[in-house]
Formats: sequence, C-alpha cells, structure tokens
Amino acid sequence: MWKKLLAWILVTVILTGYGIQIVEAFDQKENVRMEEVIEKPDQNSLYAKAAVLMDADSGRILYEKNGHQAMANASTTKILTCIIALENCDLDSEVTVSTLAASQPKVHLGMREGQKFYLKDLLYGLMLESYNDCAVAIAEHIAGTTGDFAKLMNDKAEEIGCEDSYFITPNGLDAKNENGFHHTTAADLSLIMRYCIKTSEMAEQFLTITREGQYQFSDIDGKNSYTCCNHNAFLQLMDGALSGKTGFTGNAGYCYVGALKRDDRTFIVALLACGWPNNKTYKWADTKKLMQYGISRFRKISLDEIELDAGEYVPVQVVDGQGTKIGEEVTTELEVAPVKENVELLIEKDQEVHIEYQLSRKLYAPVTEGDFIGEITYLLGDEVLAKRVVTVKNTVKRIDFCWCVKSRIISNVKALNSLYAKKNCQKINNSLENLSLTIYNLS
Repeated sequence: MWKKLLAWILVTVILTGYGIQIVEAFDQKENVRMEEVIEKPDQNSLYAKAAVLMDADSGRILYEKNGHQAMANASTTKILTCIIALENCDLDSEVTVSTLAASQPKVHLGMREGQKFYLKDLLYGLMLESYNDCAVAIAEHIAGTTGDFAKLMNDKAEEIGCEDSYFITPNGLDAKNENGFHHTTAADLSLIMRYCIKTSEMAEQFLTITREGQYQFSDIDGKNSYTCCNHNAFLQLMDGALSGKTGFTGNAGYCYVGALKRDDRTFIVALLACGWPNNKTYKWADTKKLMQYGISRFRKISLDEIELDAGEYVPVQVVDGQGTKIGEEVTTELEVAPVKENVELLIEKDQEVHIEYQLSRKLYAPVTEGDFIGEITYLLGDEVLAKRVVTVKNTVKRIDFCWCVKSRIISNVKALNSLYAKKNCQKINNSLENLSLTIYNLS
C-alpha cells in the first residue's frame, strides 16, 4: 500500500514540476508578445545615452532620445560594410588577406597574410562574430585600401539620407583624423538599417546572412576550418525579430541596432552608449522596451486610402476663359497627383490624420494643363506627413476678338437653323442681317 502511495506522490510532484515549467515558459512568451498599451518610455528609464525607434516602412522616427547626437557606434558600422560588399562584389570572389587585415585586434578570425577566402564566408564572419580582420579584408578587396573604402561608406551614408555620420574604419574601431571622429547618430544608424533590410536591392541577402544561427566554412585551400555563431540574442528575444548588429568599444560603449516585424509593421531600434562593462544586457532591455512600445501603440495606415473631401476640389472658375459661348462661366477640372512618399506609415492608435486644402478658387485665363493650383497636405498634429500637388486638368484659352466673332457667328448660325425649322421668315431676316453685320465687322 505504501508503495502505491509513494508512486502517486512522485507522479504528482513530477507533473506539478512540469506544469510550473510550462506555465513559466508561457508567461515569458506572453510577456514578449503582450499587446496591452504601453506608455511612452521616459527617457531616464532607458540605459542608452541615445536611442531611436523608427518606422521602417516610412523612415519616420516614432521615439527618440538624443537621436541626432553624434556618437561613436563601434561594430554597428559593419551593417554598412556588409551592404556595400553585397552591392559591389560577387559573393564567390576570392579575397586575399593583407598584412593590415591580419594584424587587426580581437575580436578577429585569426586570418594570416596571404590566406584566401571567398567573400561570402567573410561576410558571415563579419556579421555573426563581428570579426575585425574580416572587415578590413573585405574593404581592401572592394576598394583597394580602407581609406578608399571609407569614402564609399560616407558616399553611401549620404545617399541613404544620413545627416551626421562620418566613417573612417570598416569595422567601427574608434578612430579620428583631420576631418573628425568615426561616428553616427541613432537616427542615421536606423536609416542605414532601414536601407539594409528594406531599400537595397540586396536586402534579402543581407537578411539571410544576419539571421543565420551558425555558419561553417574553410579557407580556399581547405587547410583551415572555422565556425561562426550568431551573437545577436535579440533574434531569440522577441517573435518577429529580423536582423541586428551589436557593437562595443571603450569609447562607444555597448551599441545595438535591430529590426523586428510584427504583422504588417516593421520597427527598427538603434541604441548608442548603452552601458559599459559589466552592463552587457542593458541593450536588450532597452531594445525590448522600445519594441514593445511600438507594437502596442502604433497602427499602420495608408494615406492614399483616406477619402478626400470632394467638395474641396470642385472645378475652378476661369475668368475671361473661352467657353462654348459668350457670357457663360468657364471652369476647369483639377488633377490631384498621387502620394509620392510615406504612402504607408505608422501612427499612434488614438491619432487621426488631418487633411488641409490650399487651393486657388479662381483662375484667370489663359491656363494650361499641368499649371499649379495648390496642394493637399496630410498632417499629424503639426507634422507634415505628405503633400499632393493639384494642377489644372484642362487648358483654357483667354477670350480675344477673333473668338468673340467666331462665337457670334456660331450663335447666329444656330439661331438660323432653329428658325428655319420653325419657318419664321421675319426672324430669319433679322438673324441674316445680324450675321452679315458680324461678318462685315470681322472683315
């Protein structure tokens, strides 16, 4: 009897233990996926000295803390190095290691001068393990020297729309020269990540590399084998994590830039100076906090699906314009251009877009198709989201003497046709006299 009792006790303990584990795992998952509204984080609640939450589709900043302050950004630089390599070189091209590349400090692959690798393999080493020697080898392979590669980096940053970034090293190690120090801003870093995962033609290849958990390769001679593990813990931290890159130097502190997609929304978080040793996990806390804020507070809208007020862009009167007859009011219809930028964007769930119409209500002939009439502006509070140009749809010439005579003739001819149909001889004679007088005046 006591054996049966002991067995039941053991089973109960085991099941209870597993039940607790299951509940805890579920709760942790729900904490990550929680959809309740989260208040805007107080800036003092973030560890990072600079932070940005960006809508990846539109490039709008949804939250920032010192978002435009120039700061060192360590190995987050490597996302730019990676995308430039993907856009400019064949992945199967052979990279020969230089003395400079082989001399790079840790973290490094440990490559030796003269070793040869395929570019694809070095990109995995660059992005998964953050190897500094891989970055230099890639840069020299593409541009010849790290200095020339830095020019490519700065040109690409300007093309992307960065406003205060200056890159000197391909790996993000702290550096300075006569033009400044190696830096970016949280806002610019977010834009670069947006380009890498959204805008670039090589975005899919970038995502494939940065999402890989583990990657193995050998040098071209096959004498040395290497294994790279992805150190981006964010990929397991939240559902929908897309990509990311960590970074650390003594000057920059811990840095991070990462992207997440939830339903039809994509968010980017960039953090600079997010703690120093022993605070390596601060960046994950800040990233999770900002991502959860974005997920809970923002919804996606499409500006071209917002119905315009038809009463605001009715046909416009054209003063002194040629119509079908003298004395009638002449109008022209309007042409509304489509939304060119920020067609789809994120706004807070309790916000509404306001539309402002700034259109001319009266025009003076002549007017030509395509002439500017005004703008339709989409506003979110005081922020201008987009503008649509409104132009003239139909050309309208100005009334002149010849047109007036022509109109009189046409009017008289129409009158004659009507009178002939009614066989009104007296009125026919009068109309003929008017027509003759009009032709005489024209001659």
